Amino acid sequence: MKVLHVLPSLSYKLGGPTQVALNTVRALRDFGIDAEIATTNDDEAGLLDVPTGCQVDYNGIPVWFFSRLARFKEFIPSVELTRWFIAHLSKYDIIHNHYLFCFAPTVAAKLAYHYHIPYITRTIGQLSPWALQQSQRKKQIYSRLIERPTLNRAAAIHCTTSAEAEDAHRFGVLAPTIVLPLGVKAAPVIANASQQLRDHYHLPLDCKVILFLSRLHEKKRPDFLLKVFAQLNPKPHNYHLLLAGAGDTGYCDRLKALARTLKISKSVTFAGFASGVAKDILLQGSDLFALPSYSENFGVAVAEALAAGLPVVITPDIQISPAIQAATAGLVVPGYSSDWVPALAKLLTSPDLRQKMGQNAQQLAQEQYNWPHISLQLAQTYQEILSGKPLSLEYSKTQQNNKSKK
Repeated sequence: MKVLHVLPSLSYKLGGPTQVALNTVRALRDFGIDAEIATTNDDEAGLLDVPTGCQVDYNGIPVWFFSRLARFKEFIPSVELTRWFIAHLSKYDIIHNHYLFCFAPTVAAKLAYHYHIPYITRTIGQLSPWALQQSQRKKQIYSRLIERPTLNRAAAIHCTTSAEAEDAHRFGVLAPTIVLPLGVKAAPVIANASQQLRDHYHLPLDCKVILFLSRLHEKKRPDFLLKVFAQLNPKPHNYHLLLAGAGDTGYCDRLKALARTLKISKSVTFAGFASGVAKDILLQGSDLFALPSYSENFGVAVAEALAAGLPVVITPDIQISPAIQAATAGLVVPGYSSDWVPALAKLLTSPDLRQKMGQNAQQLAQEQYNWPHISLQLAQTYQEILSGKPLSLEYSKTQQNNKSKK
């Protein structure tokens, strides 16, 4: 079986989607599926330093990079990629698209339909009410002319939670919808991560650290977290907030100015983008993880925190929140400061509760978000599509109606 995953960019600046695509393909290849990626050399404001027009080994994954023509947010058209699709797409058994409202997956879907190749589309939360409100008029036009018909011709729509499947149904998707979560790979345990973290950022050993690990973007609400943190009176309580992630320079400057205005600059560190061992130290050395996002279909960073044994504080708008709440792996808190201040204070002042929730978090990640099990189910879905069998992971409208009655 030969499978091509398509997405507009593999820039790490885009956060979760890049990690998900690489890890999905890696897990499939470990399972024996011949999976590859086709994308552009986009790196937001710049370009990735990679060869284009040929297959390269990119972090152990076979990837075809092609020169982007321009960048209109995530649309990112590419003439080279289009020509390659026309010449090579028919060599693949299944196309697995990531992203909506952008060039590469749209072209791949249309050509796959033309060549009678089944394709799957992963919506990555772009059909949530919050997401559809962004650039609303443009998305309404694109949806009517392109996206909704393209989704309805798909062999399956890949959603990571039942809530995401419900968003797809509300959008008018009639194609079969499967629910399959994403995985996270547990990092090797760093025995002295707590001390290494505090040594690196010049913090006292008894300092309690809140970690925000995500893109610095309005959707993730780091500004809200700064305001909540200020109300915790961090300096006398010996609390520290680490904001780890990249973002638009102007927005990051505004966040730093906000920290100064709130008089918490000395208790906040903008750690920048982190990967590898540096990221593992952040996850394993902090005391709790916080993400007050407006909308997340899954939240890869949340799942990574769970795998590292960190209790999490998140909003209900992060769609894996029901699983976290059921497992008592953290606190699911409405996105208001009146709720977030006491929630954070509760965990910061309760080491036993943090430890118990951290253990629950790790168990949840091991049971539900492990790549070997997920790649097996995805490979099974591919096989069902190719053989014309009913999809065992399909999320039915009956399930949706039953859920809404509870």
